[in-house]
Amino acid sequence: MIHAPVLVLNQNYQPLNICNVRRAMVLLGLGKAEPMSNGHGDIHTVSARFSVPSVIRLVYMVKQPMIRRRLSRRAVFYRDDFACQYCGTHTKSLTLDHIVPRSRGGPHEWDNVVSACVQCNHKKAGLTPTEARMKLHRKPATPRPDPYALFRHRPILDEWREFIPWLP
Repeated sequence: MIHAPVLVLNQNYQPLNICNVRRAMVLLGLGKAEPMSNGHGDIHTVSARFSVPSVIRLVYMVKQPMIRRRLSRRAVFYRDDFACQYCGTHTKSLTLDHIVPRSRGGPHEWDNVVSACVQCNHKKAGLTPTEARMKLHRKPATPRPDPYALFRHRPILDEWREFIPWLP
């Protein structure tokens, strides 16, 4: 239970982060947060009983900077919706392909990297799409900063839904 997830809200009730119960109890004990929802039951100690929160709210405002999304295989696959950008096949067996190959000086940046199935990647090899007579389905671009990206691909507890209304 000590490692169960807890939703952390900013002072203005905006979802900020997800921490574990232990961290949430420390924030509550220091007076830096207040409990909003008790969904994990109770913790019993020798001399006291504490309600274990599933949602806490910070008592002060935390300014969250907009950060650029880090380029990774997983991020590219999510951006491209797990589909090959040459043939359109949806598969979990994807590779990264550099539109302008690295061997020709192509950068490892968002607008030069796409997901490709193994067959299309082998067919394109060290060529550009024009030379390989292949066409991209969608032009790659850097994803916009998303402060709620940490909620997109993880399970959301029922107690959190009232604080995250844009999720289905």
